[in-house]
Amino acid sequence: MEANPEEPHGAAVVADGFGLKGPRGWVFREVGFRAEPGALVAIEGPSGSGRTCLLLALTGRMKPKEGHAEVAGHSLPRRMAAVRRISALGPVPGVSDLDPSLTVAEHLRERALLQRRYDGAVRALLRPPGERAAATRARIDAALEASGLDLDALPKGERTSVRDLERLEALRLSVALALIGRPRLLALDDTDLKLSPADRAEAWALLRSIADAGTTVLAVCSEAPEGALKVTTVPRTAEATQADATADDTADATAEDATEDTAENTPAEDTADTTAEDATDVSAGAPAADADADADAANEDTTEEGEADALAETGRA
Repeated sequence: MEANPEEPHGAAVVADGFGLKGPRGWVFREVGFRAEPGALVAIEGPSGSGRTCLLLALTGRMKPKEGHAEVAGHSLPRRMAAVRRISALGPVPGVSDLDPSLTVAEHLRERALLQRRYDGAVRALLRPPGERAAATRARIDAALEASGLDLDALPKGERTSVRDLERLEALRLSVALALIGRPRLLALDDTDLKLSPADRAEAWALLRSIADAGTTVLAVCSEAPEGALKVTTVPRTAEATQADATADDTADATAEDATEDTAENTPAEDTADTTAEDATDVSAGAPAADADADADAANEDTTEEGEADALAETGRA
């Protein structure tokens, strides 16, 4: 049986030393992973660590500064336009928000018309109107089925306004709109935001089913589910800082034990001298500790400011 050339199939995603820099600092750096076609990739990290910018960079919507990445063989940033053509955005706040004043049906019809106008084949425009309408309806129905959005279960069916949708229903609608274009790569932001544990499980089950059907999925989240390929945006500097802090605590504890042992076997005058020397050492080291704390705070602020600046450059802040 001959394969359908329009059938969606996943895009392999590879990143090596991938980084993006804003005017006031690095948004993320040293990101590296390899995802096979049809993989479910969870981009995990705290808020402000550059998760959204990484998502947009991997879908050809933000220009990276260093490193290398490929999506379906298209190199970034050299072939960003090609990556945009094979990828689609689900919910990304500030970029692909749903219009709360529109109904579900209006969103679906609008997306289908835009898809046919800008991404459809020229030959499709020559088909009879009835045939084009049937093809559009079939594409919408397939996207709704893949997203698990049941129109009959909505308060007013397809005439339900977006503002009346539950969080999980709005997520399903955004996914359906993205799947109308039959992308090879689907990207979502804040996947598990404001979801109950039961709804979160349903959301991840939905994304797994889409990945199993052949579309590669990139999903930003606060906590990656089991079975997903986890990618973190936490900078190495932050990890190194934590390791240094642990080493310092261990060293301080060792020094305290050594001081106690010395005090037990030292005359009173020597103990007093040692205490005075320790106090001098602690005072001398205090500014350095404060400087390290200030540097850590500055690094954290720089990451958040860099992400905001990078988003502002694209007009999506």
